[in-house]
Amino acid sequence: MKVLILAEHDNQVLKPAIHQVVAAASLLTPEIDLLIMGEACDAVVKQAGQLTGIKKILVADAKDYAKQLAENVAPLVADIGKNYQYILAPSNTYGKNLLPRIAALLDVDMISDVVKIMAPDTFIRTASAGNLLVTVKTEEPIKLMTIRTTAFTSVSLSNTAAIPVEKITKIIPNHLSAWVSQALTISTRPELTTAKIIISGGRGLKSAENFKLLEAIADRLGAAIGASRAAVDAGFVSNDYQVGQTGKIVAPDLYIAVGISGAIQHLAGMKDSKIIVAINNDPEAPIFSVSDYGLVGDLFKILPELQTELDKQT
Repeated sequence: MKVLILAEHDNQVLKPAIHQVVAAASLLTPEIDLLIMGEACDAVVKQAGQLTGIKKILVADAKDYAKQLAENVAPLVADIGKNYQYILAPSNTYGKNLLPRIAALLDVDMISDVVKIMAPDTFIRTASAGNLLVTVKTEEPIKLMTIRTTAFTSVSLSNTAAIPVEKITKIIPNHLSAWVSQALTISTRPELTTAKIIISGGRGLKSAENFKLLEAIADRLGAAIGASRAAVDAGFVSNDYQVGQTGKIVAPDLYIAVGISGAIQHLAGMKDSKIIVAINNDPEAPIFSVSDYGLVGDLFKILPELQTELDKQT
């Protein structure tokens, strides 16, 4: 049995989610290959070479794959993937964009949001916003799966053995779509999906201006800032801050929910956090049902007090 993992990257940095996907793949077989598609991505290849458990790195380095657009990347993966029994990708925007297309091209079903591997043909996935766990047994010759990375630990980067690199020369041009531009939120804080501490705000903050109350606390804690869908829909912050079923799935060591009621959509994205602290003025808020520590009160009084206490520690 062989596994092919699709490497998410920006041509410079290999995304941390791949570390957990490799860990999941290692539960299936030691025969794990990593496919890197991009342009001028030598730095990514070098980083991938440090991953423990990778047997071979496949590299498709061409201008046509620079932005990894699904319209021509999916056919390439489908062609290469015919020689594998598993094709894996992280369960995020990258994986969810690519794998359904690849599955259609290979005429097989795919399994999304896998959180546990029971056997080579049996897996557990989430459903109903994480409220259900479904055991799936598949007889597909090629098993395509997106991996819920928060359910698996990262593999180490201590690999010192030289990993063979194979160049993929096949070029599939993209006549269906074109890359125009992107607008990214630049932040010196940790990324949401990899942060050890996250402080998130909800509709209870009432305005974009009030969201700044979280910034000083986040900086003191070295935390990332997140938001509920309600806060994003209200225009307090952009949607790349969103935590939840339709946002980012996170599992930090500490998650602080401020003014978040705890809708199912939000809980699905953060309830695997190791420690959850909730601050809300409604004692009946659903967020308290999953929190380890809850503080009922006015967040506009509590946050300045918390900031004062943190300042005393410096």
